[in-house]
Amino acid sequence: MTQIDVNIPKCGNEPRSMLKPPTRIVRLLSAAAVTALVLSAYLLLARPSQLRWGATDAEVARAMPGDELSDHPTFLSTRAITINAAPEVIWPWLVQLGYGRAGFYGYDVLENLGSPRGMHSAQRILPELQRPAIGDPLPLSAAGGLIFNAIRPNESLVWSGASGSYPGAFTWALYPVNSTQTRLVSRIQWSHHWTQPLVLVMDLFTEFTDHLAVRKILHGVKDRAEGRVESFAWQTFEFAVLVWALFAFFAAIWVVLRGPLDWPRWLTALGAGVAWLIVWYAPISILFGTVVNVLVCGVLIANRRGSAARHAPMSPSFARHST
Repeated sequence: MTQIDVNIPKCGNEPRSMLKPPTRIVRLLSAAAVTALVLSAYLLLARPSQLRWGATDAEVARAMPGDELSDHPTFLSTRAITINAAPEVIWPWLVQLGYGRAGFYGYDVLENLGSPRGMHSAQRILPELQRPAIGDPLPLSAAGGLIFNAIRPNESLVWSGASGSYPGAFTWALYPVNSTQTRLVSRIQWSHHWTQPLVLVMDLFTEFTDHLAVRKILHGVKDRAEGRVESFAWQTFEFAVLVWALFAFFAAIWVVLRGPLDWPRWLTALGAGVAWLIVWYAPISILFGTVVNVLVCGVLIANRRGSAARHAPMSPSFARHST
């Protein structure tokens, strides 16, 4: 009779490699952990401050036109800026905002893309856009927009959705401080569409980028009312720095997913996420943000080279000498 050898592994004697989870799963968990930590920092630190950028406690608590258009919103922001001009000077710049109108005085390279009026936001008051009527469309982009819901010249302007009991609201209001200064206050309120995946994608895009756009609009209105206009080149550079920060974070996550597993890569990805939050949401200059981006990219490159050296196969001659 032929003897058959049956090798049954003994419990507890498996090689260490058999006890390790698959590398792909570890990489996914590592990237997920970085993402979760960065998003937690956004929710706990960045989000509360960006939702009230420039606004005082009194302005946040104040009732404003349009509040009745949103019932228990999951996104509620109140942001403000002081403008050295009277409301009647600011109003013409405010009322003509919109895609295909005067633009948004912000990141024109993105916000005015494909606009029939061209790439640049208006640098003068446009008489033909000074008298919108309630119900008129207010385009936000080529894909769609809102409507003029309420108009009180020199006081407040409310944009809203066109349908629904609570369509949400985007309110601009002017509050005089004295004869030469005015507070321009923006309030945005709407709810996330958790059960509508396609709409939720746009909600999440707005969640993270709305602060950048509104902050830039507030500065754009202020500059024009005070008699100056930021150059297209500078605002495009600023936009590029913001995109750079985000893509540096994405690149760091990609390195975690694709490269050899080690702590330096993971910590670099976490640092890139923190840097993204700083560049987007911290009160720093765009030049300082550029420095932050350069440092992150430098660490990414150095870490990649160092990791490649650590994981490079040992040459036969070196192996013989080392033994």
